[in-house]
Amino acid sequence: MRAAPTQEDIRRQNLGALLRRVHVFGPVSRAQLTAGMGLNRSTIGALTTDLTEAGLVLEEQPRDTGGRGRPSLVVRARSQRVYVLAFGVGVDRLVAARVGLGGVVLDRREIERPDGHFTVEDAVDRLAGFGARLTEAAGAGARCVGAAAAVPAMVDREAGVLHYGPNIGWRSVPFGPMLADAIGRRVILGNDGELGALGEHTRGVAAGYDDVVYIHGDVGIGGGVIAAGRPLGGADGFAAEIGHMVVNPDGRACPCGSHGCWETEIGEAALLRAAGRAGPLGRDAVHAVVDAAARGDKDAEEGLRRVGNWIGIGVANLVNLLNPRMVVFGGTLRMVYPATAAQVRSRVNRTALPSHREHLRLRTSALADDAPLHGAAELAFAALFENPLEFTAS
Repeated sequence: MRAAPTQEDIRRQNLGALLRRVHVFGPVSRAQLTAGMGLNRSTIGALTTDLTEAGLVLEEQPRDTGGRGRPSLVVRARSQRVYVLAFGVGVDRLVAARVGLGGVVLDRREIERPDGHFTVEDAVDRLAGFGARLTEAAGAGARCVGAAAAVPAMVDREAGVLHYGPNIGWRSVPFGPMLADAIGRRVILGNDGELGALGEHTRGVAAGYDDVVYIHGDVGIGGGVIAAGRPLGGADGFAAEIGHMVVNPDGRACPCGSHGCWETEIGEAALLRAAGRAGPLGRDAVHAVVDAAARGDKDAEEGLRRVGNWIGIGVANLVNLLNPRMVVFGGTLRMVYPATAAQVRSRVNRTALPSHREHLRLRTSALADDAPLHGAAELAFAALFENPLEFTAS
């Protein structure tokens, strides 16, 4: 039998819950914390005092003191002093950011390579260099409490191994340990679609919704699912590989080895092919098709109609399977969806169950290309909320 939690366990859980509340919702008064957490005022006071002494939060007088009685102190995250490093690996770009407690992006570095992939070694070297500069810029009084990376691949989070990333050409790579050795601290790996869902659920358009499907588009199609407020990982952590959901069994070959995967019908290559265009892939190419269609280019319009129909087929399947309240389009699909909304909604209305689509919302990402980066930051902060005082920032 599991032992009952001790007073110290309860205190640690309450410290983490309070700190996470400030992190997610921003500055909040002691009175609001008392009401929101269901704890008494003296307990909230003791918890905020502990977190203040640890250097994780600060307490200030409220700016609006026009009401009666003694104003309740406002608790604020020490964003400049407590931070994580968040890394993002894309098909054509690498990005790193210093993200302060409270989710504030304090500093960032980025490099694009539109015409080719990054090798593993090149990615590690460049991200480590970014990390070093971000840490140096933070100053001597700041404390890094974690690091995580979003990658377009299936990953073993425990071992930090990137199992398979077909669109970046990496397989069985211990990317987490390699980057950890280069920056001098553990790096947690996460799939970019899963972390995009986490980012949008925490800080983006899906905040406040507990059942969400996030679809991330670029060369490939990735995704993540929030179910009952929690990321859906699956038995081995490989859930939500929605780009490899077969929608057209007689379709094109996919880099994964199958045929007719969803990404072969709605990815960047599929859009350019349907629009009769050649040339390199990437955000600029997708934007050019969307812009041409808006100006009346018939080939671009037809390409978007074709892709929009396939988007709708896949979304309807996901809606029937998962019954989400919101579907969020991220990456390059953030540009494609508004131009194909009529086709997508028409297909969803014809194919999804009426009960499932009644309250469904289709939205574009509020965090744009940085949704996975924000998700990586949340992953890196998770250990802090498990035991805040272990990370005392002196």
